[in-house]
Amino acid sequence: MAESNPFLPISSHSNCSPLPGESPPSDGRRSKKVLLMIFSGLFVVALVAALTDNNDNVPELPHKTAVNENVGSVTSTRPEYLRPASKSKMAGVSEKANVMVGGVKDFEWNNSMLSWQRTAFHFQPEKNWMNDPNGPLFYKGWYHFFYQFNPNGPVWGDIVWGHAVSRDLIHWLHLPLAMVADQWYDQNGVWTGSATILPDGKIVMLYTGSTNQSVQVQNLAYPADHNDPLLLNWVKYSGNPVLVPPPGIGAKDFRDPTTAWLTSEGKWRITIGSKVNKTGIALIYDTEDFINYEFTGQILHAVPGTGMWECVDFYPVSNTTDIGLDTSANGPDVKHVVKASLDNTRHDHYAIGTYDDKAGTWSPDNLDIDVGIGIRYDYGVFYASKTFYDQMRARRVLWGWIGESDSEAADVMKGWASLQGIPRTVSFDTKTGTNLLQWPVKEVEKLRLRSKKFKNIEVKPGSIVPINLEAATQLDIIAKFELDKKALESLSEANDEFSCGSSGGAAQRNTLGPFGLLVLADSVLSEQTPVYFYITKRSDGTVKTYFCTDQSRSSIANDVNKHIYGSYVPVLEGEKFSMRILVDHSIIESFAQGGRTCITSRVYPTRAIYGAAKLYLFNNATDATITSTLKIWQMNSAFIRPFPNTLEHY
Repeated sequence: MAESNPFLPISSHSNCSPLPGESPPSDGRRSKKVLLMIFSGLFVVALVAALTDNNDNVPELPHKTAVNENVGSVTSTRPEYLRPASKSKMAGVSEKANVMVGGVKDFEWNNSMLSWQRTAFHFQPEKNWMNDPNGPLFYKGWYHFFYQFNPNGPVWGDIVWGHAVSRDLIHWLHLPLAMVADQWYDQNGVWTGSATILPDGKIVMLYTGSTNQSVQVQNLAYPADHNDPLLLNWVKYSGNPVLVPPPGIGAKDFRDPTTAWLTSEGKWRITIGSKVNKTGIALIYDTEDFINYEFTGQILHAVPGTGMWECVDFYPVSNTTDIGLDTSANGPDVKHVVKASLDNTRHDHYAIGTYDDKAGTWSPDNLDIDVGIGIRYDYGVFYASKTFYDQMRARRVLWGWIGESDSEAADVMKGWASLQGIPRTVSFDTKTGTNLLQWPVKEVEKLRLRSKKFKNIEVKPGSIVPINLEAATQLDIIAKFELDKKALESLSEANDEFSCGSSGGAAQRNTLGPFGLLVLADSVLSEQTPVYFYITKRSDGTVKTYFCTDQSRSSIANDVNKHIYGSYVPVLEGEKFSMRILVDHSIIESFAQGGRTCITSRVYPTRAIYGAAKLYLFNNATDATITSTLKIWQMNSAFIRPFPNTLEHY
């Protein structure tokens, strides 16, 4: 039974929302709300005019961009579309399907190959389609994870909220659906949202609904019973929607509300992603009761040329410690992060900067690495991410959607599509002052089984060294590399133009690299996925290090993406080259230099599977010898399954 006082004191309720197909209520309270929204929307009109005036000559972001000192490479020119606009694009969200190059024929996959692709310790539903993480939180001893889910098939569409719980962020138990599309204001989809835990411990959930006319609106939901640790039942507020697109904002350009944070005036503040022409923006709203909202007259931040901002995230990080902070934290030892998922590119960009609570604005520390033009969370397949503050362990935890890189036809055959990355802790890199550090949550180490250590393996230029393992499809690898110092000092060739994405991959040799590991390789190397460092010397004499993953030879199948991903990674004086790699069947998550640069890959080998998968060290440098030390664990399954009928053992 729904609680009579679900969260904060509120104004009188209107009648219940109509069922799909019925007209929305037109009572006086709703009319007043719309009038208030229109009035506050006049501020947006003024902002539209200002942004348009200032950005008439702002060019659209090119498909291939220059390499910035802190940006690294961008993957090569966008491929030709094989089909017209997809269902997701027409609905008003980013492209969800993997777009293949024109003319590619489907590979003849068999059940053995497809079965091997299913991961063992990454979260995914039992079947069908999944995308964005939604409203993660810790509540009464359980981690809750909600997600965009299609209960009717392994392709995007019919989106509702799936729900799972865990004691440790690794061993998950599936619960019944949390919210379904059963109201006019979310008839075309219960889309992305965020949770806010109030000071009294109660929960508010804001989410985007796509209405019966495909307008993006913001809705309020809350648990039917706050005493239920599993939060099995959710109530949608009877007066939904609580926010509609203001004038000047497109009906399909208003989505993904953030977790709320408290202002110095004691109000709650949220931000919602949008755009004005080609400028990506984050709109700011204040509220005292999560029902009535005030547009502040300010935009949290805007970056010309970046297009629609989805899944905006805003949170504080300590600049003195790696301890996580509550979303409302502020002060002299605090930096703030703004992240946007770019609809145009399907990449998650972030920047670190300063938040002005009074003005309701945020500014980056470095304009050259602003949101959308600078650093990314991950340089591979990683999108629509969301963080939450884990009050149990005082840490900020990041979730990210890992889409497929094979064909939609293959997804239909295997009956599922997409998964979530291993949750990562996020903290400020006090050594560089420009980066976040991302690292798999410590709980993943519970899955470690037998380990092997390999010390001081010398790898000569142009050589490959096999690593003797009993199996190589579920691994946790920590690797450190040292270069021949004489070769580093004698490097004379200059390369100012290198980028992982436009290079020749691991086959492109220079004096000092590439060097690293060949993951999911077969015995004759017909399939392999190199994860590696590449070092260049610039014309000004400085040395730069890149961290890359080369999928170009990951599979003999022709209907999978084979991009080369990567970025510049800061390697500071006295640091060894270090990487950590989590291998879980068709996903490879790689972290360089303690998580300064991360790359997630989806690979689909046809031969390097099951017992045929191997691991190798390689050094494709022309002159330098490397010395490597490895520690490798076999990883257990997380045994993700439905929640049992009894709580006795949990």
